[in-house]
Amino acid sequence: MNPYISITRMRFIALLQYRMAAAAGAFTQLFFGLVMIVVMREFFFSGAQVQPMTLEQTVSYIWLGQAMLGMLPWDGDAEVMQMIRDGNIAYELCRPLELYDHWYFRLIALRTAPTLLRGLPIFAVTLLLPEDFAMQLPSSGAAFSAWIIATLGALFLGCAISNIISISALWTVAGDGMRRLLPALVILMSGVIVPLPLFPDWAQGILHILPFSGLVDLPNQFYVGTLQPAMVFPMLLKQLAWTVAIVMLGKVLVARAARRVVIQGG
Repeated sequence: MNPYISITRMRFIALLQYRMAAAAGAFTQLFFGLVMIVVMREFFFSGAQVQPMTLEQTVSYIWLGQAMLGMLPWDGDAEVMQMIRDGNIAYELCRPLELYDHWYFRLIALRTAPTLLRGLPIFAVTLLLPEDFAMQLPSSGAAFSAWIIATLGALFLGCAISNIISISALWTVAGDGMRRLLPALVILMSGVIVPLPLFPDWAQGILHILPFSGLVDLPNQFYVGTLQPAMVFPMLLKQLAWTVAIVMLGKVLVARAARRVVIQGG
């Protein structure tokens, strides 16, 4: 385990250098967060139907989604996919490390370092905004603890999904198919654009069975109080079950690809 921890630590430190990119990303996410809140306010004020979340909870939900946006599996590891395309994957196959685990631990750093650089300023700014647009603090210490636990589950699940995107480059010429399909599903079904409790009742069952709700919706619902802290461990079990299933799929794909991989380049 020590080599993988070292890989994560070194990659994490390297990614902390991209502060200007993180600042630009945080500014962009603040802008889009405000746009989404304006749209949601009109949605709440224009209808008489009682919603499963209050407007204040929805505003906090949106800001949480923007603050933690870097954790979402938008893409695979760009460096790994480039190594596959140019033939440097040969060096990866020679390392005395499990290939899947090596890439997975790299992704943990890739998802955490940019999230910290962008997320902390977003938290600081949104807690100080005017009341109608501000993110609220969690209702209790238990709710905050449940959010932390569920966020860790979301991290491990997101890295497993991201690794599938990276691995797909071993099976296709460019790996662009999964890079476009999975992010589209994540955007639609995780709750990062529209909170999942606001979806129609007929869609709720499907959305909560799929793994994508564990990326954004479950942690955010603990924070805003629509899920009770006592539910955190059953929900964590669901996240971990999907994580294990996707990790096992990834390991099978890597093992099969390693036996038939064609090294490009020269």
